[in-house]
Amino acid sequence: MTTRARALVAGDRFVLNRLLATDLATEGAFDVRELELPWPHVPFGPVAEVDEASGSEDELITALQGVRVCLTQMAPLTRRILAACPDLELFAVSRGGPVNANLEAATEHGVAVTFAPGRNATSTAEYAVGLVLAAMRRIPQSHLGVVEGRWESSLYAYEETGLELEGATVGLIGAGAVGSRVARILLAFGADVLVADPYADPATLPAGVRLVELAELVATSQVVSLHARVTDETRGLMNAARIAAMPAGSVLVNCARGALVDHTALATALTDGHLFAAGLDVFDVEPLPPDHPLRQAPHVVMTPHLAGASRAVAERASRMVAAEAGRWLRGRPPLHCANPDVLVRVR
Repeated sequence: MTTRARALVAGDRFVLNRLLATDLATEGAFDVRELELPWPHVPFGPVAEVDEASGSEDELITALQGVRVCLTQMAPLTRRILAACPDLELFAVSRGGPVNANLEAATEHGVAVTFAPGRNATSTAEYAVGLVLAAMRRIPQSHLGVVEGRWESSLYAYEETGLELEGATVGLIGAGAVGSRVARILLAFGADVLVADPYADPATLPAGVRLVELAELVATSQVVSLHARVTDETRGLMNAARIAAMPAGSVLVNCARGALVDHTALATALTDGHLFAAGLDVFDVEPLPPDHPLRQAPHVVMTPHLAGASRAVAERASRMVAAEAGRWLRGRPPLHCANPDVLVRVR
């Protein structure tokens, strides 16, 4: 008689337990236990030494007793949890990076931590293009006018009208999974697409995209959209000097990370009219505080870090971590292991 492996699905209100349990059932014989975490209705935060986690150490320790595989998005994996849960072998995180897991401690305890790279690339790319269009055509402001009872035909005045993508030069900073998708969409709109990315292979870029230096991109693009990671080199990338170097009447869009932009400088450029508009889904401080300078800036479209939120993302993320559990069950190495030096126990 084959012993069923005990698994914990610790989902939340985005990556649902029913998705995780259903996908896990297609991967093999698991005895499934469930724990629902409160995110996003309760914001994530630090738990012991890990960040961006939901749930407590105590409830995870209780739920993980006898569990060999855990599928989750936000559950913490701390040194204390690992010490109290010796049966755990695989911790599969359905996010682009397992920031809620202590990788060093997991490796010491022989626990493989996997993640789901690219899970939200399509969603974020589509959202970025949506923000570009919303900012260029000032769609949210027009919508608000109608809601508030104003039929503002005066917005047809030349000075008030928006910009078009067809024929515009759009510069993308970063050509990874998201940036490359944005490039393909923009090409279909008829835009002239530039990319600045020191790690990009020109041979892998969509046909028609031109790889240029950052200074040229910033100085010549009517729209600049950010798709880079935050590193020591990219932190504050769009500072006051680079924003000033953008053409007058241009647009800045950011669906990547708030730390890439000097938001005070951006607010100033919007207020003094140097920039036509901005579209932002990420910020230097989240949630945006009441005194943040962008709250008073004109012509800025802002959303609360939602670019990666789609049903398809949740479903894709669930399938990716369930597939990792299936590989583990069949004795195969994980496809996306965050701590590849770990010695996975022989079952």
